[in-house]
Amino acid sequence: MTKRRNWKKLITIAAIVLIVVGLGITAFSVFFDQAVIVRKGTVYRVRVPEKVVALTFDDGPSPEWTPKILDELKKAGVKATFFMIGKYVEKYPQIARRVTEEGHDIGNHSYDHKVLIYCRMKTLEREINEAERVIKDVTGQKTHYFRPPKAWLTNKEKEKIKEMGYQIILWTLNSKDWVTFDDKYIVKFIVRHVEPGDIILFHDGGGVFSTEGGNRHETVKTIPQLVQKLREKGYRFVTITELLRMQNNGAQDKPS
Repeated sequence: MTKRRNWKKLITIAAIVLIVVGLGITAFSVFFDQAVIVRKGTVYRVRVPEKVVALTFDDGPSPEWTPKILDELKKAGVKATFFMIGKYVEKYPQIARRVTEEGHDIGNHSYDHKVLIYCRMKTLEREINEAERVIKDVTGQKTHYFRPPKAWLTNKEKEKIKEMGYQIILWTLNSKDWVTFDDKYIVKFIVRHVEPGDIILFHDGGGVFSTEGGNRHETVKTIPQLVQKLREKGYRFVTITELLRMQNNGAQDKPS
């Protein structure tokens, strides 16, 4: 009987510990942007004197949400950068082609969306090269930018990616739209913290526990409001290519 009670206590304690750890991880993911930890050696903001920002979207293409986001961007007259997952470019080629046809940038977001930190270099190369191959086959474009899933990379992995000819693009402001925050909250957060040269992270696909699916309704609603609010503050919107060119050319680009 005593042994049974001890086992019950241990099971209860273990369950409590797991719940606390789970809540801690969830809170960390929701309220802290892990990209801050690994920004060194990446592009997450470009120092420019002009008031410009770059909107970026991860985890697409999605047959449901990417077209709706593209519709909103077209209405607003804004070009953005889409970091695409190779296997979804393969699965939804017509959506990927629409992104390029409408003048947006495309970046590489790996083939399978595996977290790449401390992975084998062969795995890292395969994830990037396979995504690159599919994107080029489908859209005709070669990507020059890589964004790691969940942002996690070691310094050694960063060096390898640069050797492969990519610039690693992270972000300054994380909308956390995958948490399905209210659109007004997202707009208020970004407008309050934005600075010239910022890179802003959104998602056009993916759910909390899956890289496909999810609900990007709040993201779609956010775009027109955010564009209006930032334009009122004197900002304009550029792609990652334009942002980096402005840095290299001393911000001589003309507004579009």
